[in-house]
Amino acid sequence: MIGLGIESTAHTLGIGIVNEKGKVLANEKSNFTTEKGGIHPSKAAQHHVLMYQFVLDRALKTAKIKPKDIDIVAFAQGPGLGACLRVGAVAARSLASLLKVPLIGVNHCIAHIEIGKLTSGFKDPITLYVSGANTQILALASGRYRVFGETLDIGVGNFIDVIGRSMGMGFPAGPTIDKLAKKGKNYIELPYTIKGMDFAFSGIQTKINQLVQTGKHKTEDLCFSAQETVFAELTEATERAIAHINKNEILLTGGVAANSRLQEMLKIMSKERGVKFAVVPMALAGDNGAMIAWQGILEQKANYKMKDTAINQHWRTDDVDVTWL
Repeated sequence: MIGLGIESTAHTLGIGIVNEKGKVLANEKSNFTTEKGGIHPSKAAQHHVLMYQFVLDRALKTAKIKPKDIDIVAFAQGPGLGACLRVGAVAARSLASLLKVPLIGVNHCIAHIEIGKLTSGFKDPITLYVSGANTQILALASGRYRVFGETLDIGVGNFIDVIGRSMGMGFPAGPTIDKLAKKGKNYIELPYTIKGMDFAFSGIQTKINQLVQTGKHKTEDLCFSAQETVFAELTEATERAIAHINKNEILLTGGVAANSRLQEMLKIMSKERGVKFAVVPMALAGDNGAMIAWQGILEQKANYKMKDTAINQHWRTDDVDVTWL
């Protein structure tokens, strides 16, 4: 079985091709970026429309297959930005109809988890899922990925992009902040909000924006302090989850999983706790079509039948029945 997956939840248009053994045959993408400011949904959607055929052709060429070789088409049905989701949904419906193959809409967040489990070999991890709009601590219980901790306000990725904008960075700001933070020398005290296994970032965001306006601190120190604070919150909450749920694997997945400092903190904590730790590979950390294709294959093998192809912008991770395990 060969699955093709279309990812279009936000700034990335990704098309991935994966076989039933989990081998990634192609994972092509085109990212909507800006030199200044954040993501504009309608402009990102226009980007996806313009780049779709190019990315599709490139994926088929990389995979060395013909369209007739595709057995299923999967697409990210939600959560995400409505305008962007619709582009992927329309493209997937058209392609599946043309090829006369099953169409499967998958949960974007679940796809991040399952691709991480595939690459790590983990069977039942605590997952710290960190992306733009989503930041959650998840574990499988009673047939669903239950949320044991999550952001009370904004996702850590959005937090990073917002403070990046205040410092004059383009979108996405994550890689730039990660690089500058390594040059930071002075920690600036920031609000630290954690409630059990839940956490909040808006107070830190407001404080950093205020500090930027004063012009009294180096950008490197602000980046360093921001990362140390928010990643300490995430590491503390994940450690509490491990102690509470008593599992022995920690998986880090999602776009922000690419951050070197977050990886380092979690690795140290995991070693001290005596649990296994894995990070999703860089190529599969951010939004990508390969994870959508793999999730589609899992659900197809579990005989999932698509009932509704309408997008769902607010589709929570813990609303999905896990039938494929």
